[in-house]
Amino acid sequence: MIAFVRGQVAALTLSSAVVEVGGVGLELMCTPGTLAQLRTGATATLPTSMIVREDSLTLYGFADEEEKTIFELVQTASGVGPKLAQAIVAVLSPDGVRNAIASDDVRTLTKVPGIGQKGAQRIILELKDRIGVAPGATAAGPVADAAWRDQVHQGLVGLGYNAKDADKAVDAVAGEAGAAPDVRLLLRAALRALSKA
Repeated sequence: MIAFVRGQVAALTLSSAVVEVGGVGLELMCTPGTLAQLRTGATATLPTSMIVREDSLTLYGFADEEEKTIFELVQTASGVGPKLAQAIVAVLSPDGVRNAIASDDVRTLTKVPGIGQKGAQRIILELKDRIGVAPGATAAGPVADAAWRDQVHQGLVGLGYNAKDADKAVDAVAGEAGAAPDVRLLLRAALRALSKA
């Protein structure tokens, strides 16, 4: 298994980053929050999880080990594959996932696209004894430039929303951006705005 990847970021797309390692470009599927922390040409170290299927080998990259741990743990619940696990870590922080499961918070889990009430209840039931309780909330790092709009928009489109709805959601959360916008928090706010619409 590939535990982590360190190298120069060769390219960034809507849902992935290409990291050059020893002359080979490895494509890592990443959440919008992780992609927001990367810059083309900069060196990055990303913890990874490899998903092996009959017809593919897919590497998922994460901002930190905690995010990777949650990604791998939620997949042990029935009905949760890598794409849904990635959506969970895109919408909720690792501590947010732990707290939601530990406190039977179905409502928080249903904020993730693809998780309904029954799915949230099943995840809680299957993982409650294994996930533990978060020691305290951790804040994601801020994004220093004005690219947050594009990153939130791309994240929403990557999660299955159409471009028009994504535009409306980005406009709806623009007032929350402030001087140092946090893409992860803005993405969550945009998802909340879409769920109310």
